[in-house]
Formats: sequence, C-alpha cells, structure tokens
Amino acid sequence: MTLAIIFGLCVFTTLAVGFLLLMIRSSAQGALLEEVTRNVRGSAPISSAWRNVVSADSVAKPFTTLRRFFASEPNPEVVRRLMLAGYRKPHHADMFLGARLAIPAALGFAVALLVSDNTFVFFLLALGLGFFAPDFWLTYAINKRREKLRLSLPDGLDLLSICLEAGLGLDQGIVRVGQELRVSHPELSEELLLINFEQRAGVQRNAAWQGFAQRANFESARSFVAMLIQTDRFGTPIAKSLGS
Repeated sequence: MTLAIIFGLCVFTTLAVGFLLLMIRSSAQGALLEEVTRNVRGSAPISSAWRNVVSADSVAKPFTTLRRFFASEPNPEVVRRLMLAGYRKPHHADMFLGARLAIPAALGFAVALLVSDNTFVFFLLALGLGFFAPDFWLTYAINKRREKLRLSLPDGLDLLSICLEAGLGLDQGIVRVGQELRVSHPELSEELLLINFEQRAGVQRNAAWQGFAQRANFESARSFVAMLIQTDRFGTPIAKSLGS
C-alpha cells in the first residue's frame, strides 16, 4: 500500500511538472505565431499573446533567482535538448532545473513521511528517480516532436511546391505554408514561421534553414535543407527541385 502511494505521488508530480512546461510552451508558441502572422499582414507586431509568456516568466522567476544566486549559467546541453523538444525561451532551462530540484525533494519528503522500513534505501531510490524523471520526460518529448515533424514534412513540401508553382517566392511560400499548417501540423508550422522570423531578424537564409535541420534532427529534413542550399547556390528553380 505504501509503495502504491509513493508511486502515485511520483506519477502525479512528474505529470504536474510536465503539464506546467507544456502550458509555458503553448504560450510561447502562440506568441511567436501571432507576432509573425501580424508582421506578415502588415499590422502592429505587438501581440497580446506575449502577456501569457509573462505569467510563465513569473512562475520560473524563483528558479532563475536561485541559479543567479549560485552564479551559474544554464547547462548548454540542457538548453540544446530543450530546443530539440521545442522549448526555446530562457526560462525553460530554469524550469527544468527547478524540476530536477523539486521532484527529488517532494519524493524524498513523501518517503520520509510514509515509509517506516528501509527508509534510507527508499529515500535514495526516490531521490534518484526524481532527479532523472525530467530527463526521461525530455527524451520522450524530443522523440515525440521529431516524429511529428517527420510525418508532417511531406505535407508541408507538397503545399510549398503548390505555392511556388503559383508564383510565390520561397520566403513568402514558407510563411504561407506555416500559416496553413497551424492547425493540422502545429510543430512544422512553428518551425517554418521561426525560419521566417529569424530571417527578418537578420539571419542568413541558409543559416536559418540549417538551424531548422539541426532542430528537426532527422534525415529527410537534412536532405531537404541540403537541396534548398544547393538550388540557391546554383540557381536551380526550387519548384522544379521539389517536384523531382
């Protein structure tokens, strides 16, 4: 009975942290998509969706303060993995650090309260499980996002080919495809609009595409980006390359 209670607490805590991160991510995604869409339409770039991110920043503020107190920077590997999972805001790394601290503490406290036999052993197990639970969840999130991008890329390429054949330029076609896929393929939509957003911020087109390939991290995305770079270099019509 006691083990069942501990397991239930572990699952609840992990799901709660995961849900919080998903809510933060949804706020950031909505803000990014809204701002890019407003810019494309020519309206004001200020989006009310950014106010949702402010609330996420306030949630992460205690963890950010704790990190700064110890004069430490976010782990670059953690930041990279969070980016692969679609979490790009600075506070996401602080939230991940907070989960690594809070979950072991919560599980250790539960063991201390509920376990009377072999308490030290279960305490160590709870600490280990709580510390690695965020890593397990992040690995799952990375793989899930990569698979969604892989499955949605063919639809995106078909739609991009149609846009280019209709006379749109590559950059305009990317924005149009990103807008059209917001409901059916939100992950790919986010990536395509991010490419456009980076180019507007001054990033070279090839660098923006290579960034997409690194974030997607699967073979067909890398091949697609390599094809785009090659056609841009040699002047081959992109619509013809997509059709082939």
